[in-house]
Amino acid sequence: LDRTAFYPLGGGQPADAGTLGGVAVLDVVVRPDDAAVVHVLERELTGGPVTGLVDWSRRFDHMQQHTGQHLLSAAFERQLDADTVGFHMGAEASTVDIAVPHLDEEQAALVEMLANQIVWEDRVVRIHSVAPDQVAGLGLRRAPTVTGTVRIVEVVDFDMNPCGGTHVARTGEIGLIKIVRLEHRGELTRVEFLCGGRALRDYRARNATVAQLATRLTVGYWELDSAVDRLQAEVKELRHDLREAQTRALDFEVAQLAEEAEPVGAHSVVAKVWVGRAPEELRALALTLVGRPGMVALLASVGERTHLCFARSEDAELDVAALLRHACSDLDGKGGGRPHLAQGSAAVVDAARVQAVMDGLGAQLRADRHD
Repeated sequence: LDRTAFYPLGGGQPADAGTLGGVAVLDVVVRPDDAAVVHVLERELTGGPVTGLVDWSRRFDHMQQHTGQHLLSAAFERQLDADTVGFHMGAEASTVDIAVPHLDEEQAALVEMLANQIVWEDRVVRIHSVAPDQVAGLGLRRAPTVTGTVRIVEVVDFDMNPCGGTHVARTGEIGLIKIVRLEHRGELTRVEFLCGGRALRDYRARNATVAQLATRLTVGYWELDSAVDRLQAEVKELRHDLREAQTRALDFEVAQLAEEAEPVGAHSVVAKVWVGRAPEELRALALTLVGRPGMVALLASVGERTHLCFARSEDAELDVAALLRHACSDLDGKGGGRPHLAQGSAAVVDAARVQAVMDGLGAQLRADRHD
């Protein structure tokens, strides 16, 4: 095109969207070879003049975010003497990288307040085209990186900065500027912020969440922090009570299993298959069982996979790792361990087959005893 109103991708700002001759514009970029502005379209256009229509809601959003970034960067410089070394405008939020290693919430609040003060004063935003030899006396926040004529964006009596992006005509059009997150990245702090319509949408979403939580907890929103503290204390106490109850239940179950253990020579063997028992429960049962003298625990659980946990008491002369290898071989599983404790698993989920393997191990132990 010989001219265009579409802003191309660059300077941390996404490209405009819209239509050319009724065809959707998917992207707008600057061609490196000749600096031509190239419009990427949904389909090919016929020759002749075309009318461009810029998506105004997207353009205005970008104007709010970009001018808001200028105010934030200038405020960081004025309040903290901190330079902006990076800027990115995303689809949902924007970020600036500030040359402060550990920016804290209090410092960010001071910067945010100054930037919003400039918004409320509704200052004029002017665009200047300046010859290179005129740049030095302007007091720019940062030096231009282009050659030739320099485009300057001025917020009257507050900031002057070289920039090629799109901006509002007065600071009041930016709306609220809100810093929403700080991320410390070595010698920098990445500051995530929202302006205008984005800030309003974010406030609506957060307010709806807070109101919903307050309703569910039957408290005022100002009481949410104490309500959450109370719930956390109750949960902590309940978890403690649950652990104690689980320990008592485990001890009771272990006593029953030990009583039902089959005497095999000098050993008492517990061979048991459950359905749906967690692997960590098997391990806890096995370790508690073999805390008793002469005990051998051969435990299995069938669920999405079959899990095996074999263990023996310190005084039992038996290699449970060898028994596990035998079981895993029969079940096409894998596992390993040491003579006193071994664990494994298999894809087999047929409880009857697992029970048959465990019965076979019991028979092997009895046969070894007679031998």
